[in-house]
Amino acid sequence: MASAVREAADLVIRSGSVVDGSGRAAFTADVAVRDGRILAVGPFPGRGARELDASGRCVAPGFVDVHTHYDAQLCWDGLATPSPLHGVTTVVTGNCSLSVAPVRPEGVARIVGMFQQIEDVRERSFAAGVSFAWESFAEYLASLEGTLGVNLAPLVGHSTLRLFAMGAASQERAATDAEVAEMAALVRDAVRAGARGLSLSHLDVDEFMRPVPSRFADLREKTALARAVVEAGGSVLETVPMAGDPDEFRATIEELGEISRASGILCMLQPIIHYPPAGDLWERALGWIDRECERGARVIGQASPRPFDQNLRLDETFFTFFLIPSWGDVMRRPPEQRAKLLADPALRPRLVEEGMPLLAFFLEKTWIGATRSAANRPLEGRRLPDVARERGCTLVDALIEIALQDDLATEFAIRGALHADPDVVARILKHPRVLLGASDGGAHVSQFCGASDPTLFLASFVRERGDFALEDAVHRLTGQPAELFGLSGRRGRVAPGLAADLVIFDPARVAPGRETYVGDLPGGANRYVCEAVGIDRVLVAGEDTVVAGRYTAARPGRIA
Repeated sequence: MASAVREAADLVIRSGSVVDGSGRAAFTADVAVRDGRILAVGPFPGRGARELDASGRCVAPGFVDVHTHYDAQLCWDGLATPSPLHGVTTVVTGNCSLSVAPVRPEGVARIVGMFQQIEDVRERSFAAGVSFAWESFAEYLASLEGTLGVNLAPLVGHSTLRLFAMGAASQERAATDAEVAEMAALVRDAVRAGARGLSLSHLDVDEFMRPVPSRFADLREKTALARAVVEAGGSVLETVPMAGDPDEFRATIEELGEISRASGILCMLQPIIHYPPAGDLWERALGWIDRECERGARVIGQASPRPFDQNLRLDETFFTFFLIPSWGDVMRRPPEQRAKLLADPALRPRLVEEGMPLLAFFLEKTWIGATRSAANRPLEGRRLPDVARERGCTLVDALIEIALQDDLATEFAIRGALHADPDVVARILKHPRVLLGASDGGAHVSQFCGASDPTLFLASFVRERGDFALEDAVHRLTGQPAELFGLSGRRGRVAPGLAADLVIFDPARVAPGRETYVGDLPGGANRYVCEAVGIDRVLVAGEDTVVAGRYTAARPGRIA
């Protein structure tokens, strides 16, 4: 019994409402910690070297963010900010077929180019913050030792693997048997070093608009690599589908079913998203997943609780631009060159003609945010369609003309375009084969901050709407992902013997806080960050990493 434990503790968290990550009902208890692990849960008779009063607060396992792109950021920011502010203690990196290892020196530029195109991680941030002083996946992980404030559960990227093993041919053809064998050996080495699995892509293109290497692989190759993951002790294969094409989406799910049945691996795809122009695609996708599971596969989807609201700035990037040839040509240029091209009357008709069909969907739901010039100041807070109507011009013309007044720095806030109906989102999240995820933490940071997904989920879908009980919500943020990623023997619950990764929060207040646009990335790159409300304290291995909304200097994170 916990009450019989009389050993000394480094820390005792007293009288909190323990939501232990299993899904069972909350209970009042002390949580004792020693040597980075939970010593006891229940009445603790002794004293700890340090004591915290958690009366009126929830004590839960640290949250697991299963879909991030902090691979590069961890090289200069071992906390993976701002995720810890929102209770996150473990991050899964290497998604969407991209990791920063293994890599040969001649492949570095290609890796950086793909990260810049697919995840909007700036080339100048790589140049200033990532040494690439490694070749193997194990060497990359070793370079992070002692620097992490979060636990890291990485995936190895399939596009990165193919580039390492095949060079330029990785974007030309299927792999030979010898190349598949080499990649399988690399996968086994990566998993033995700490990787939890492999990520693919069925969607992405590189900075030259070519399909990424992963998209050239055949089923034989993917299945062989999945088997290698399982043989080495890994657990997950993740991919991103061709989300807007129902036939491609279905084909991807069916392929995942085949891979899972042949290898025994758990396959995940993300995002399951409510996209109004294809209103029932999310429901059909879940039906296709159910069918594959009924046939013996293990396939699940990932979905975010957050509307896919984004902020568009023409001095930054916006992934949709790169799907439009004329816009892609402009947006690849430095900002000063972009401004000249956007102001060119000879080019404008083409930008409008090519841009309207796709951009109009977003621009119809766009508000004008922060501006720089006196001329634009009266426009702040107004809808872009209203301004365009008053000026007698197209939405694209209005976007460009307003931005040119601000040296392209105008903030255009896209709100409610995608995944924005909370009733539909709740139905997606409640599906038994959907994992809470798809935050994209560390990616697209000049457009949005997805790191606040856990606090948003607890505020909106638990406290405000009541779609989930608190215990179920915490399970979905902790015990469930820990089990699926093969971490449940170490993390994901408040239980004796497990790592003391804990978050203490106020369920009556927890929520995302203020979002700000800052220029704190290496090379002077910008990003959105989001504060949190109601998170009192976050601990990793029993050490404080966040106290009252402020980061500490502790770096107790481990390869999960």
